[in-house]
Amino acid sequence: MPETSKPKVVHERDSVRNTLSVAVILSLVCSVLVASTAVLLKPKQQENAERYRQAIILDVAGLYESGADVAELFAGVETRIVNLADGRYADSIDDSSLAGDLSVVIPEEHDLAQLRRRPSHARVYLLRKNGAIDQVVLPVYGAGLWSTMYGYLAVAGDGTTVRGLRFYEHGETPGLGDRIDDADWRAQWVGKHLYDDRGQPRIEVARSAVQAGDREHQVDGLSGATLTGRGVTNLVRYWVGPHGFGPYLQRIQDEFDGTT
Repeated sequence: MPETSKPKVVHERDSVRNTLSVAVILSLVCSVLVASTAVLLKPKQQENAERYRQAIILDVAGLYESGADVAELFAGVETRIVNLADGRYADSIDDSSLAGDLSVVIPEEHDLAQLRRRPSHARVYLLRKNGAIDQVVLPVYGAGLWSTMYGYLAVAGDGTTVRGLRFYEHGETPGLGDRIDDADWRAQWVGKHLYDDRGQPRIEVARSAVQAGDREHQVDGLSGATLTGRGVTNLVRYWVGPHGFGPYLQRIQDEFDGTT
């Protein structure tokens, strides 16, 4: 008689159920490890982000030193919170109140930076000499060609002379719009005046090289990146204008002139 074939024995460890169980357990273990690592590293990431932000503020103010302790240098910077509506300090506002605050709708006629909304309060950074404000660093941001550009604008204690402008985050075109990061281009901002004789924002990025007639208010345009340059003009004008830090800078000017 022909030998009857025996059914193939499937060991429990090779079963579909066991294979799926192992896969699920491995997935859970990996998920826990990834989540735990993210939680453990978050404070360090936040610390690094804060140090980077402080370094940018120091740099735009002309105080950054390569290799120096950023935290130690930043200890000389006074941080205040300003009510943008009237330009007064609002020390009762804390960091938790600032987080996510986009409570003010920007009227269309003022929305040069294409933001739609802005916070009611903003943090500013003061540097003093002999008790008087030597310069103030303001956070500025607005639409470029491809991205929202985030940076800091340093203004002298007279409330109108630019000490520096530096962007720390944007997505502008490499080789064209991203030349807003070039040190030579950024250096042109130093000494420019924000306002005209009537107190209106006049600072701008020219369409091409600055002509002799208005060097007081213009920096050279970015060849091939006209829209990025226009975005820089608009965001700076918005933030130093009446709906941005304008009221605050007016108070700085009045203090400098001795009228307050």
